[in-house]
Amino acid sequence: MSTSTRFDTKIAVLLREDLEPWQRLNVTAFLVSGLGTQIPELIGQPYEDADGVPYLPMFRQPVLVFQGTKEVLKASHERALSRALPRAVFTSDLFATGHDDANRAAVRAVRTTDLDLVGLAVHGPRNAVDKVLKGARMHP
Repeated sequence: MSTSTRFDTKIAVLLREDLEPWQRLNVTAFLVSGLGTQIPELIGQPYEDADGVPYLPMFRQPVLVFQGTKEVLKASHERALSRALPRAVFTSDLFATGHDDANRAAVRAVRTTDLDLVGLAVHGPRNAVDKVLKGARMHP
């Protein structure tokens, strides 16, 4: 596949712009893991090197990372919900939890409109994802 291949869909991560570098990486990794588990067609075939050592498959298409203010993140979340796009969220509360059950409980404890979002991952048709990300900018 050429690097100029244009996909009909887009995988995008939107991060709150005030995160520390380690938080940006951590949030991105957690968010995209959710998309891969629910949308199997996003995952390509396993890899293998010239010596026959196998490696796990990865996404078939690039993951684009954006950043924005808290307000941009909240508006993007609302647009993702209104378009019913597959999505994953990461809230500020998850930085203080220590395991998966606690993560889910922390999100479950907060109403949708009150979530303190620090990250959002979405997948869908290119134009729909572009509309969801209105106001965000590419991560440097």
